[in-house]
This record gives sequence, structure tokens and C-alpha cells, in this order.
Amino acid sequence: MIKRILVDADACPVKEIIVLHAKKRNLPVIMYIDVNHQINDGYSEVVIVDQGADSADFKLIASIREGDAVITQDYGVAAIALAKKASVIHQSGMLFTKHNIDTLLNDRYNSQKSRRMGKRTQGPKKRTKQDDEMFEAALRKLLDSETVFEI
Repeated sequence: MIKRILVDADACPVKEIIVLHAKKRNLPVIMYIDVNHQINDGYSEVVIVDQGADSADFKLIASIREGDAVITQDYGVAAIALAKKASVIHQSGMLFTKHNIDTLLNDRYNSQKSRRMGKRTQGPKKRTKQDDEMFEAALRKLLDSETVFEI
């Protein structure tokens, strides 16, 4: 059973959905942002860190405990959260698991390698209402699950 929701919130487009479902279940939400962002939803605890590459990620990672749900689009954060026995979900609704994290990290590495060699890679698609619906369905399923993380 999920105990807390930790959100990599700098560029997270689903914060309102997260808060809505957390309130229904009386779950604490902690949003991690750097000083360039603002959140004031009246519910979440907001942790503000100094500006810097991955500073919010590092603070979030240091806070993860077994039984947490972590919401991030960062595969590196997801891998570490899984190692700490947290459940991890992408803002698209994809659940990160031990079965897909290695492939995702490898794909990210190959894309970075291609970009360094001057090749163009596709960026993320424009977010749609369907993306929000898929995330919301996955979040509800995760929060209602008795299993905290996939072994």
C-alpha cells in the first residue's frame, strides 16, 4: 500500500491529477521543484531546491522510502526509486518496473549518443487529453493496489 507520493514536479503536467487522487485517499504529496518554479495547490508539501542540473532529482532521490509512489519522467530517478523499493510511474501512465527499466535506460543512452554524434532524434510528442486520462487510470490503479512495487 502506498504511503506517500513524491513528485519530480519541475516539468510535471499532471500535478492537479495527482493532488486530486491523493486528497481522496488522504495521502501526503511532496512536490520537488527548483527555485525557477512555483507550486501552491493548498495541499502538497513543496520542497524547493537551488537551481542546478538535477538538483530537484537529487533531493527527491534522497527522500525516497520503501512504500512511496514516485512520479517522474526521468529514467535515472525511476531506476534509483525502484532500487529503493518504491513504485514509480511516468507522467504518461507507464509504470516503471524491473522488467522495463534496463531497456528504457539503454534507449536513453543510445539517443544521447546519437545526439552527441550530430544526429537528430525525435522529441516528445505534444501532450493530449488522452495522455492525462491514461496517467489518471494508471495512478488510480497504483494507489488502489495492495502491492507497493513490482519485484
